[in-house]
Amino acid sequence: MSALVLDGKTLAAQTEAELTQRVAALKEKNGGQAPILATILVGGDPASATYVKMKQNACQRIGMDSTKVEMSEDTTTEELLEKIHELNANPNCHGILLQHPVPSQIDERACFDAIALEKDVDGVTCLGFGRMAMDEEAYGSATPQGIMRMLEAYNIEMSGKHAVVVGRSPILGKPMALMLLNANATVTICHSKTQNLPSLIKQADILVGAVGRPEFIKAEWIKDGAVVVDAGYHPGGVGDIELEPLLERASAYTPVPGGVGPMTINTLILQSVAAAEKSFGVK
Repeated sequence: MSALVLDGKTLAAQTEAELTQRVAALKEKNGGQAPILATILVGGDPASATYVKMKQNACQRIGMDSTKVEMSEDTTTEELLEKIHELNANPNCHGILLQHPVPSQIDERACFDAIALEKDVDGVTCLGFGRMAMDEEAYGSATPQGIMRMLEAYNIEMSGKHAVVVGRSPILGKPMALMLLNANATVTICHSKTQNLPSLIKQADILVGAVGRPEFIKAEWIKDGAVVVDAGYHPGGVGDIELEPLLERASAYTPVPGGVGPMTINTLILQSVAAAEKSFGVK
């Protein structure tokens, strides 16, 4: 039997239609003022510029405004912190996105953590991470939060299941594992130092590939009937998991592209709208 396709592109489009209505309601309530996401791009990395542009385009599609902040390659930590504090204090800014990575001379963690919790719509602050881990109110890191939204939308059972997350980055693997744990899954986190990786992956009812290496996770390591979530994207349109042999063996999978990727930006925009609604006192 063919696996269920977890179609992030379609789900994101459906959410955008709903968000367009929510933004219109906010504008009507607030004298035509749209929610605003501030995007900060430091330096001239072409990939980062592309990602920021995609996020700005997503804002535009639903009627949100975006404030584009571009800073030079030689920006200091102090200069970036000053800009973040300025945006924190601006009541017309409802969400702040600092595009990763920043140039090496900048203390990226200090700058992420300077973002006000209520404007941390990308889920990058230590405070937001800690609140999410404790199952308290916070905006989750956009990619894992997008994955959780997709699993829930397709009624994938997580409670009591064994979830294996391959990868431990602070914005993907670690928050992913904690979100699954909060959904009552039993979670194993694997990484570059893990021994007997194939045998651990073989145990997964739900597998999340977030290792950052093309087709590193082999199809033969994955048991029949697993739910396979590929959070990677590499040149040639492949992810972190060897997907093709799994199309008839997995119970569900995310395609690459069109699975996790669209949900990441969509979740950032969803959380930006939610932050604006909270700022405007809309429940």
